Amino acid sequence: MKKTQITKKLMSLGMAAAMAFALVGCQKSGTQNAGSDTQAGDGTKEYTIGICNYVDDASLNQIVDNIQSELDVIAEREGVKFNIKYDNANADANVLSQIIANFQADNVDLMIGVTTPVAMAMQGATEGQDIPVVFSAVSDPVSAGLVASLDAPGSNITGTSDMLNTEAIMNMILAANPDISKVGLLYDAGQDSSTTAINDAKTFLEAKGIEIIEQTGTNVEEVTLAANALVSEGAEAVFTPTDNTIMTAELSIYEIFREAGIPHYCGADSFALNGAFLGFGVNYANLGIETADMAADILLKQQDPASIPVKTFDNGIVTLNEEMMEVMGMTLDDAKEAFGEYASSIQTIKTAENFD
Repeated sequence: MKKTQITKKLMSLGMAAAMAFALVGCQKSGTQNAGSDTQAGDGTKEYTIGICNYVDDASLNQIVDNIQSELDVIAEREGVKFNIKYDNANADANVLSQIIANFQADNVDLMIGVTTPVAMAMQGATEGQDIPVVFSAVSDPVSAGLVASLDAPGSNITGTSDMLNTEAIMNMILAANPDISKVGLLYDAGQDSSTTAINDAKTFLEAKGIEIIEQTGTNVEEVTLAANALVSEGAEAVFTPTDNTIMTAELSIYEIFREAGIPHYCGADSFALNGAFLGFGVNYANLGIETADMAADILLKQQDPASIPVKTFDNGIVTLNEEMMEVMGMTLDDAKEAFGEYASSIQTIKTAENFD
């Protein structure tokens, strides 16, 4: 969802959020909120961190798991306690607003937002406040307006980015099919995480004289129609960046591409788990660990988010769906030869719904 859309929703829900804030406060009366000045009975310093995930997804869940496990390690090492409040917005802006309001009512010391929509909502809700925000899996924080620059965010927010190497995926498409003449782009036009990658893909394909077919969707039904349209229009391969809408819909569309023999190249391993031919991108476990380290530095070392550079990662993990490889007549050796630069990082996986 675009920043302006989220801001409008936050404004329109202001009264409801305020009421919820008061209600939560009443419900929690009699309990002591943990904070930077709170100590347990044994003198252990306590901090409360609110973590919100955008949607249930293999890659994003991996980030959350590693954030929490790394915070446990840091807490043990530093002799402190992190009280974690976790919630999932299930891709619903209203739910997201309520989760953030609950975090504020609980006086969290820091918020962690996983994905661009969550980070933008947190940024809007904490504007003018002292609550630091650390984001994770934000593909293009500068274009989304979250930070002034990667080196100097300039506000109460910083974090980790899963910025995609789009050119690398385009080269994989050409390596697998050097004679390709028509590529489909499937994405949600409302996802800020897709904007830069889609523009980069267009620039690359146009320079190669390859025809581009664009289809977009904002929900499973629309994405399914878009996938069928790409097949009808003769796409020989389809590209999707780190787009949460398409990832969520992948289990509903992978058979469309499979039956047509069209490989779907995507920006994260979770797409391949959900049936796409190839997922490519960063190591999401490392993303979670680095996000936790940033949050801990802000809380324990009083570092200013405005001056903490956004952490980016090298792309390089190729995840191939075994069933789609079979449809394509591709073996693992074939894949290693075609995607030679990334041969050592190639891993294979089966579609999630086919697991026992």
